[in-house]
Amino acid sequence: MLPACVRSVCKKNVPSKKALGLVSRSNHGHTVGESQFETQPFKLHKLAEGPSTHVTLTRDEALKMYTQMHTVRRMETSAGNLYKEKIIRGFCHLYSGQEAVAVGFKHALRPHDSVITAYRAHGWTYLMGVSPFGVLAELTGRQSGSAKGKGGSMHMYCENFYGGNGIVGAQVPLGVGIALAAQYKNTDGVCVALYGDGAANQGQVFEVYNMAKLWNIPCIFVCENNGYGMGTSAVRAASNTDYYTRGDYVPGIWVDGMDVLAVRQAARLAVNYCAAGNGPILIEAQTYRYSGHSMSDPGTSYRTREEVQEVRQTRDPITSFKEKIISHNLVTSEEIKEIDAKIRTEVDEATKKAKADKEIGLDELAGDIYANNLEGNIRGISLFQPLKHKRMGPAVNI
Repeated sequence: MLPACVRSVCKKNVPSKKALGLVSRSNHGHTVGESQFETQPFKLHKLAEGPSTHVTLTRDEALKMYTQMHTVRRMETSAGNLYKEKIIRGFCHLYSGQEAVAVGFKHALRPHDSVITAYRAHGWTYLMGVSPFGVLAELTGRQSGSAKGKGGSMHMYCENFYGGNGIVGAQVPLGVGIALAAQYKNTDGVCVALYGDGAANQGQVFEVYNMAKLWNIPCIFVCENNGYGMGTSAVRAASNTDYYTRGDYVPGIWVDGMDVLAVRQAARLAVNYCAAGNGPILIEAQTYRYSGHSMSDPGTSYRTREEVQEVRQTRDPITSFKEKIISHNLVTSEEIKEIDAKIRTEVDEATKKAKADKEIGLDELAGDIYANNLEGNIRGISLFQPLKHKRMGPAVNI
């Protein structure tokens, strides 16, 4: 039996739209303050009850969710263009298509909860508090970036957000450590550790499933199953592609990761479950990436263009959400157009500003390596020319 705080998320006796006075209608510009939706059924592993498929959404929530998802999409489009212009160097992994996972989870998290993810991190960085300019400046290696341009695409950080990590699967043990710290400090906080279907096969992931369950650590494991690893489909890489079951004794939930409302439902249950002292939980979010694994991968050698186009036309998380909230009269088409125009202007201006920003100087090369450097100097490329440590403090665009 789930604890009371979790069961509250799973209530089935939701009033009908008619009872609430929220039946959709063509009202030519008039909006309602709240409406009801149905999600796909959730699949459960070692859970007696799952999230409710009946979802209540307010107008304010609808506007915020749409704005956040569209901003992430627009930022990623800009990042892709900057990479093609060779202004972004190194690696660059885009999140386009997966926005509903991050936004859905963000709307279930509390201020003291933490997040750690892999290298597809631009959208999460924005959602956790960094402005589009701060994200784009970091991508372009500029001083106004969230890590002063030192981290780039893979390594972005801000309060309660621990990256952006480049080693496949290595962020998952780190996430369990962050959750262990919350448990140790008795803060009631949880940590969301995100990874992909490719990283799900890493041995270290299975090790910390066991450790987290053994010690009842409040970690939410989130497998963003976008169907493909680095050029390899999930079915060719794993004998068990039901990733939500792979935690063994760790309970699991499968959720439609293209539906932001379904993700929020699952995330709310997971947060309440972990915060109540029940230990870890695993969520598999079935999603899709439109771009290649990274910008160096065209993404067409192991899947067809028709497949990508079909997902865009039938399952796109932003388009489908827009249609839902308009048809339920939570927002109007005119409001959506205004939001789209505002986001386009904001991201375009942030892109221009990032391109014009300066890089940090060589005098800051040794800055921010340690929070408290006890030695004073840091070894450079030569033993005879040590670098002076310089503590820079927080970046300016968080």
